Amino acid sequence: MNFSFEQGPIRPPSEAKSLLIRATRNCPWNKCAFCHSYHGREFGLRSVEEIKEDIQKAKDIADQIREMSWRNGEGGEVTDIILNIIYGSDGAYDDSFKSVAAWLYFGGESVFIQDANSIIMKTDDLVEVLSFIGEKFPGVKRITSYCRSKTASRKSVEEFKRLHDAGLTRIHIGMETGYDPLLAFIRKGVTAAEHIEGGKRIRASGISLSEYVIPGLGGDRWSKEHAEETAKVLNQINPQFIRLRSLQVRRGTDLYKMMKEGEFRPIGDEDILREIKLFVENLDGIESTIVSDHILNLLEELEGTLPEDKERLLAIIDRYFSLSEEERIVYRLGRRKGIYRKLDDLSDMGMYLRLKGVVEQYQAKDQNRLDRDLYRIMHNYI
Repeated sequence: MNFSFEQGPIRPPSEAKSLLIRATRNCPWNKCAFCHSYHGREFGLRSVEEIKEDIQKAKDIADQIREMSWRNGEGGEVTDIILNIIYGSDGAYDDSFKSVAAWLYFGGESVFIQDANSIIMKTDDLVEVLSFIGEKFPGVKRITSYCRSKTASRKSVEEFKRLHDAGLTRIHIGMETGYDPLLAFIRKGVTAAEHIEGGKRIRASGISLSEYVIPGLGGDRWSKEHAEETAKVLNQINPQFIRLRSLQVRRGTDLYKMMKEGEFRPIGDEDILREIKLFVENLDGIESTIVSDHILNLLEELEGTLPEDKERLLAIIDRYFSLSEEERIVYRLGRRKGIYRKLDDLSDMGMYLRLKGVVEQYQAKDQNRLDRDLYRIMHNYI
C-alpha cells in the first residue's frame, strides 16, 4: 500500500518541527520581485477529499511507526533508536515516512498547512480540513498557515473565528514592508491599508498573527521610509510576532535583474542593522515579540517583547557598533559561517584569533573579496 503524501517546498523556520499538510499548491499571486519559491509553477486548489486522503496517510504512517516502536521495546515512543532505524535503512522508507517519524520524534504537536496562501480556500472547505486533522491527531496543539494580507482583508472576522474554532491557531503573513511605493516596486500586490485591515481581522478572531518584515528591502533609496512606515503599519496591527528576515537578493528573481540593471541598490549588513534600529525605535504602543530566527540576520540575539525589551534591543545594536572595525569584521565572518550566534561569542579568544587570521588573509590579497565571499555564503542559505 502506498502511504506517500504530497508536501510543498517551503515552510516558516518556526515550523521546522511541524507536520506539513499541503492544502494548496504554490502561490496564487506569484509576482513578488524578491521571491523565487514558486517561479514557473501554477497555483492550484486541492480538493478536500485529496487533502483528507493525505492526512489519513500521515495517520497510517504514524500508526506504523508507533507499532515499530512497541516491537523494538520503545513503548510506542519515537526515540533515537526508532529514528535511526528509519533513517538508517537505505531506501526502505520514503520521505513521507521519514517526515512523520521526525514529527513524532519532536512531539507531534504542530501542523503547518501549505503552500503560500491556503487561507484563500473556501472557509467551509478549510474548516473541514482542520476538523479532520483534529480528529486524526487529537494530540495536535497548534495548526498554522501562510496567508496574504490581501486575502485576509477579504475574509470576515467571523470566517476567521470559524477557522480558529476548527483548530487554526496561528497565521504567518509576509508583510515585507508597510511603505506603499516600495510595495508597488516589489510588486507585492497589496497596500499598507490592506496589511492593516487583514492583520486587524486576524487579531480580532483570536488567531495568533506572525508578520514578516524584510530589513534592507528598500535598498539605499527607501531604507528610512521602509523602516518608519513599516513600524507605523505594525503599530496599528499589534501582531503577536514580528519576524525579521534580512534581504538577500536571490539570483533568478526580478529583483536580482533590477539590481544588475541599477534599478535597485542593496545596502550592506551594517546599514541593514542601522535600518533595524530605526524600525525598532518607531515601534510604539504594541506588545509584539520581535524574533530574529534566521541565519541571514546579523544579530540573532535581537529578540524580545515590546515594550519592556525595547531599550535592551536597541542596546544590543549599539553594542555591535561600539566594537572596533576589526571585531565587527570578525563577527560578520563568524556569523555568516554559522559559528557566532551572539556578540558574547566573540569572547572565545581561540575562535576569534582563527577568524581574525582568515580576515587578515583576505585583506592581504583583496579587501573586497571578503564582502563578495560573505555575500556568496549568505546566498547559499536561501
